[in-house]
Amino acid sequence: MPDLSSYPITERWPASDPDLLQLYAAPTPNGVKVSIMLEETGLPYEPHFIDISTNETKDPAFLSLNPNGRIPAIIDPSGPIGEPLGVWESGAILVYLAEKTGLLMPTGPAKRYEVLSWVFFQMSAIGPMFGQLGFFLRWGGKDYEDKRPQQRFADESKRLLGILDRQLDGREWIVDDYSIADIATLGWVNALVGTYDAGDLLRMAEHRNIRGWLDRGLARPAVQRGLVIPARPA
Repeated sequence: MPDLSSYPITERWPASDPDLLQLYAAPTPNGVKVSIMLEETGLPYEPHFIDISTNETKDPAFLSLNPNGRIPAIIDPSGPIGEPLGVWESGAILVYLAEKTGLLMPTGPAKRYEVLSWVFFQMSAIGPMFGQLGFFLRWGGKDYEDKRPQQRFADESKRLLGILDRQLDGREWIVDDYSIADIATLGWVNALVGTYDAGDLLRMAEHRNIRGWLDRGLARPAVQRGLVIPARPA
């Protein structure tokens, strides 16, 4: 049985089965990237719900695994050299799991780096911009009298959607076959039209390529499961 005692997070959130990959997350656009990936690959794992609304990511035990204090994070009890390995940052976790399983990442160098480019596009642009827009539409920012910040993020989100829509023209998935580029992006676009209710503001109806891609992604059983893992407490 793997010894996870070197990871203090396992004291705060104990592993019922240390043989399984341990996932620390919440069903947010960032968190579901990893749960969807795990469902798609079939890797056995144990999810732990981290309550970001009560700042559990600032708990010293969580910070011991991810010093940035953000979900998701994982511990793989069977790391590359046969020892437990902690990985944080959703993009890094997607790449790690793709390499571990040999799934959802092209093997050819050119396509591999194309997929990675779109993963980092999500990490550096789509996630931050959509997330800020969501703050202004759904949470505290909606009460700001000055609407210029909201408009700034709305305008940038429109621009990013245009880039994604053009990339999807004539394609079912972002880079040929379904990959971690799609997994990284699906949750954020789904939140944009669902949780943030930004569809009308951003004229999503005009982005038919994105709508078709999102529908195809949401129809995948692994995506449907991953979007609600870890389950929120009743």
